[in-house]
Amino acid sequence: MAGSDSRPSEGGSEASLAHVLLIAGAAAMGGFLFGYDSSVINGAVDAVQQRFGVGAGVTGLTVAAALLGSAVGAGIAGGAADRIGRIRVMQLAGVLFVVSAVGSALPFAIWDLAVWRVVGGIAIGIASVIAPTYIAEVSPAAYRGRLASMQQLAIVLGIAVSQLVNYALAALAGGSALGRLGPLEAWQWMLGAEAAPALLYILLSLVIPESPRYLVRVGRADRARAVLAEVEGGDVEGRIAEIRAALGTEVKPRLSDLRGPFLLLPIVWTGMAISAFQQLVGINVIFYYSSSLWRSVGVNESDSLLLSLFTSVVNIVGTFIAIGLVDRIGRRPLLLVGSAGMAVALAVTGYAFSHAEVVQAEASLPFVWGAVALTSASAFVLFFALSWGVVTWVLLGEMFPLRIRAAAMAVATATQWIANWLVTVTFPALRDWNLPGTYAVYTAFAVLSFFFVLRCVSETKGKTLEEMGR
Repeated sequence: MAGSDSRPSEGGSEASLAHVLLIAGAAAMGGFLFGYDSSVINGAVDAVQQRFGVGAGVTGLTVAAALLGSAVGAGIAGGAADRIGRIRVMQLAGVLFVVSAVGSALPFAIWDLAVWRVVGGIAIGIASVIAPTYIAEVSPAAYRGRLASMQQLAIVLGIAVSQLVNYALAALAGGSALGRLGPLEAWQWMLGAEAAPALLYILLSLVIPESPRYLVRVGRADRARAVLAEVEGGDVEGRIAEIRAALGTEVKPRLSDLRGPFLLLPIVWTGMAISAFQQLVGINVIFYYSSSLWRSVGVNESDSLLLSLFTSVVNIVGTFIAIGLVDRIGRRPLLLVGSAGMAVALAVTGYAFSHAEVVQAEASLPFVWGAVALTSASAFVLFFALSWGVVTWVLLGEMFPLRIRAAAMAVATATQWIANWLVTVTFPALRDWNLPGTYAVYTAFAVLSFFFVLRCVSETKGKTLEEMGR
C-alpha cells in the first residue's frame, strides 16, 4: 500500500481507518444479532404465556433458557476461535442463529421453545465473545475504543429493530402478539424474522480478513503482514515482532493459564466482576420484560410495546454518547458516572412503582407517578448505555494480556451470561412479590459497582493490546 511506511502504527491514515471501520462494522453484525435475539422475546412474553398456559415461573425459565446457552457459547468460543480462527467461529454463530430463529417460530410445546432458545443462546454467547475480541485485534490503538464500541452500538440497534419489528407485527395482527398473520401468530413471526439478519451475518463473514494476531499464532505471518498493512500501516514488521513477543511460547490457551493466588489471576476476577455488575443492575429486565413490566402497572399491550421501542431509542442515544467519549475521557470516568446515574434512576423508578394502585387484581399507576417512572427508567437506560453498556465490552476486549486473552474473555463473558440468567429467571417472581423491592436490589448493585470501579478498575485508554498486563 503506497505510503504506508509513513503512518504511525497506532493511528493509520484516514483510508486505513475507513477500511477497518468497515471490517469492524461487519464483525459487529454479530452484536446486532446478539441484541435482536436477546430482546425479541420481549414482545412475545405475554403471548407465549397465554398460548401455552404457563405461569410466571415457567415463563421466566423459558425466557432465561437462552442465557444458559449463552454461557455455554461464551465458554467454548475462545478455545474454538484459537483452534479454527475468528472468522469460522463467526460463521458457526450465524448458522446457529438461523436454526434457532426457525425453530423458535414453530414450537409445539413450551419446552420445545425453550430448547430453541438455548440454541439461539449458544449463538449469542459465541457472538458476545468473538465480536469484541476480533474488533480489538484488528483496530489501531488510537481508535480501538470507538471501534470496539461498535459492538455495543450493534447490540442496541438490534434491540431497537427487534422492538420495531415486534410493534409492527403486533399492529398488523390487530394490536396483539396472539393475532394471526397468515398461517402463524404474530409472536411466531417475531421470533422467526431473525433468520434474515443471521444470513446477512454469514455473508459478511465471508469478505472480512482473519485477525492478524490469530494468523501470527498459527504461523501465517505473511497473511498477518498484509492485514496489518491494511488496517494499521506503519512499522508492520515491528508489530509482528511485538505480537510474537506477547504470545511468547503459547500454543493453545487453557483455563489453567488463568490460575492465580486466589484461584484465578486478579485481572480475571476483575473482568468477571465487571461482567457481573453489568447485569446485576437489572438492565435486561428492561429489554426482556419491559412490555410485561408496563402492563403489570396498567399500561395496555399496544402502548407497552411502544414504550419498549422508546426505551430502545434512548439506549441508542446513550451508546452514541459513549462512542464519542470513550477514547477522549477514558473508560473509568464513564463507568463511575454511569454507576452514580443508574443508582439514582433505579431508586426513583422503584419509588414510583410503589405508588401503583391495585383494584380487583388489576394494577394501575397514577399519571404523575407513571410519568416519573417512565422518565427515571429512561434515565437508567441512558446512564447504562453511555457507560457500562459500551465500556464493559471495550474493557473485556482489551484488558487481558494477549497470552490469556481468549480464555479470560470466555470466562468473563460466561460470568456475564450467568448473572444475566439469574436476573432474568428471578424477575417474574420478584415482580409479582414486590416490584419496588426488586428495584431496590438493583439499586444496591449499582451503588456497589461505583465503589468497585473506584477501587479495582485500571484505565486502558491509549494502550496497545500488547501493553496490557505488562
